[in-house]
This record gives sequence, structure tokens and C-alpha cells, in this order.
Amino acid sequence: MLTTAEASQSEKLDRRPALFVCLVGGFMTLLDVSIVNVALPSIRSGLNASADDLQWVLSGYALAFGLVLVPAGRLGDAHGRRLMFMVGLASFTLTSALAGVATGALWLIAARFAQGLASGTLSPQVAGLIQQLYRGAARGRAFGLLGAAIGISTAVGPLLGGLLIAAGGTADGWRWVFYVNVPIGLIALPAAWRLLPSQSERDEDEVRDAPKGLDAVGIALLGSAVVLLLVPLVEAQQWSGWFKWLLIPVAFLLFAAFTAWERRQQEPAVNLRLFSRRSFSLGTALALAYFAGFTALFFIFTLYLQNGLGRSALIAGLAITPFAVGSAGAAAVGGRLVERAGRPLVAIGLVAVVVGLGGTLIAARAVAGPDVGWATAAPLLLAGIGSGLVIAPNQTITLSEVPVREASTAAGVLQTSQRIGSAIGVAAVGVVFFAALPGGGASAGSSGSGSRQPGTGAAQTWSTAFERGLTVIIVLVGVALLIALADVIAERREHPHRSESDRPNGR
Repeated sequence: MLTTAEASQSEKLDRRPALFVCLVGGFMTLLDVSIVNVALPSIRSGLNASADDLQWVLSGYALAFGLVLVPAGRLGDAHGRRLMFMVGLASFTLTSALAGVATGALWLIAARFAQGLASGTLSPQVAGLIQQLYRGAARGRAFGLLGAAIGISTAVGPLLGGLLIAAGGTADGWRWVFYVNVPIGLIALPAAWRLLPSQSERDEDEVRDAPKGLDAVGIALLGSAVVLLLVPLVEAQQWSGWFKWLLIPVAFLLFAAFTAWERRQQEPAVNLRLFSRRSFSLGTALALAYFAGFTALFFIFTLYLQNGLGRSALIAGLAITPFAVGSAGAAAVGGRLVERAGRPLVAIGLVAVVVGLGGTLIAARAVAGPDVGWATAAPLLLAGIGSGLVIAPNQTITLSEVPVREASTAAGVLQTSQRIGSAIGVAAVGVVFFAALPGGGASAGSSGSGSRQPGTGAAQTWSTAFERGLTVIIVLVGVALLIALADVIAERREHPHRSESDRPNGR
């Protein structure tokens, strides 16, 4: 075991390269949430996949990702974050290769589910390692860089996917969407082994207090609840009928059973006392609401451009690039400011997102046609800047009072809320979006390469659908803003005379 002085010196020498490895891993896993959207027409063409197959290519990954976040975080806290990071990274690299060589839709769906399990294993270790490696203002800067990676991966995915499909061709271009992960993973694996801190390098108190058991019953209850909540949401368009919505109250009953079980455990899967901290409880709720709007934006904008206006995957990706650029730049800045500014910084970012999305709505109404991507560039840039001031600072504040020994588990809970929020947003926005299309959008997922040019009437219909969906997104982001303002007001009431320089841990 390292002494305190040795550990401090090791941290000073190794933490920047270690952070880079963490960011690469986090970027890869979140990229695969967004990059596949623009590849769906190519997958349909190359594998003769049905609309249901394409939906499961997306939802299988999302379900598996959300299922394992908390148990993987707990395993990282208990047995070593480097170990679980490498298990997740190696599995993600292997399953990406398996997805790329798929010869049929069922093979691809199975590979995507396995890829989601790998992503969910790796992802909470990233935040846990940042908590372990950094303290104070340096932690905020590190989370700022992670926020930049999240923003870029989510927004630039369609652009990178479009470039890869353009280079690989319509029939097989989708395979490169998965192959691109393989060389990155092969390079990152040995770097992770050499640069990330091992279990023996953790603080003695942290190792002693870390959870030892897995709490299998608690994990089973939580996992079942998450799956039953996500299934009807991610299958909202493909699973017809009302029966699917009965799964949601069952999910809430399981959440209640999970809570009751956890309260009686000496070593619970999730320490429910985390939610007694306002920074964690409100930050988690804010993340859920914001990701509901944030993720749904790319979903409907990509459909509008490719299926509604007949634009290529590359053009659709380029149209979202302003958001990615703004988010990446502002996230790094936000990480440096959050220690001093606290939650008001997040509120300012959310105001910028609302204003930027409102400008996007106005631009889309004014220029409803092939040039809509140019018209929305400036307001999307503003929304992206605001987003960069939301994701990373909120993560820093939300985890600021979490003990390092529980860092990966808490990160798993936070990221599970983000995944649930994304599913809620896509489902809610999708209902409004597809309801405006003929036949409820039955053909929305069945376009070919995106090269056809729709008639003026059809283009106007898709424009109307996009505007209505975007209105719902603005409302969801507005909910996140109200949560941020509630936290700011509560903090001011509790500490009316506290100056920014006196605010601890980004509060």
C-alpha cells in the first residue's frame, strides 16, 4: 500500500495521462448511442433488416447499458475501478468487432445488446476514477473535459457516422460505424493497464470502507425495475397497443420494493443516504430532465433531415456539428468555473439552451426546406454552448459530496437517470413528432439511403412534425431549468450571506 506522500506524488505524475484514457473510454461508449442513428438506412439496405430489427439495434444497446450501470459501479468500488474499466473496454472492443461482421439482423441485435452491457460496465468507472484521482477545483476541470467528451460524442456521432457511411458505401458503410472502435480499444487497453491506478494504489481508508458484497437481491430488483421502465419507452413506436404501458406501474412497484430492501441492508447496492444530499438528489433529477430533451433533439433532427428532406447521413451530421462545437468548448470552460460559480452556472447554461432551442424553432419555421441546416446553425451553436455549461458542471456538483469509496456506484445511479431521461424524452417527443406524420410516421424508419427528394407538401409535413417535437424538447429543458433554480434558491435561503469564494465543493 502506498503512503499518503507516495500516493500524492503518484497522482501528480500520472493523473493527466490516466484522465485521457478515461475520456477515450467514455467517448467510445457514448458515441455508440448516437452514431448508429444515421447508420440505420445503411443497415436496412445491407442486411435487409425490418423496421422492428432497426428499433432493436437501438433499444437493445440502450436497455443493456441502463441495466448494468449500478451493479458495475458497485463492483468497481469494491474490487477495483481499473479492473472493471478494462473488462468493459475489452468487451466493448470485442463486441464492436462482432457487430461489424454481422451477417444478419439477429446477429447484429445480439452484438449490440452485448455491446451495451460492456458500455454500462465501463461508463461508471470513468466518473469514479475522476473522483479518485482529483480533488477540489482540479476535479471540476476534469469533469469539464469529461463533459466535453460527452457533448462531442453525443452530437458528433451523426457526423462521424455520415463520413464513415459515405466512405464505405450504402451497403457496407454501417460496418465501419462499429469497426472504428476496434483500433481505439486495442490501443487504449494497454494504456489503461499502465496508467490507471490499481486497487493497491487507492487510499487505505477508502479501501477499508468500500462495499465488499454485491447485494444480489437489491441489484435484481433495481435491474428489473429499470428494464420494465425502459422497455415501453424505447419500444413506444414499434410496440402497438396500450398493454406496454402497464409495465411502468410494475416498474415503480419494483422501485418501491428495492427502496424498502435497501433500507434494511448493512451494505446496500445503493446507499440511499446519497439522496439526502440536495446536491445529489436535485442533480440526478436535473440530469434526467435535461437528457430527456438533449438526446431527443438529435433523434428528431436526424429523422427530419434524412427521411423528411432526403439529405444524406453526412449532411445530417454536419447540421448538428454547431451544437457539438459549442458544447465541447463550453464544457471545458464550465469545468473551470463550477468550483467558484456552483449551480447558478448550470442555470445560466440551461437558459442559453432554452434560448438557443427557441431560436432553432424560429429558424426551422422560417426556412422549412433543404436549407434548414444552415438556418439553424447559429441557434444550435448557442444551445451547444449552454449544454456545455450544464452537463459537466452538474455532474461535478451532483457527485461533489459523494464519498470516494462510493464514487462509481453514485456515478452509476446518475448515469442511469440520464439513460432513463433519454428514453423518456425520445418516447415523449417521438409520440408528438410521429403523430404529425401521415400514418403516424409508419415509414419514418424505412427510407433508403436518404437520397430521395420529397415533394413540397411532404417536406412541410415533416417540418411541422419537427417543430412540434422541438416544442416538447424546450419544455423538458425548461423543467431542468426549474430544478436548477430551485437548488439555487434553496442554497441562498440556507446561506444568505455566503460569497462565491466561500461555496464548498461547487455548491
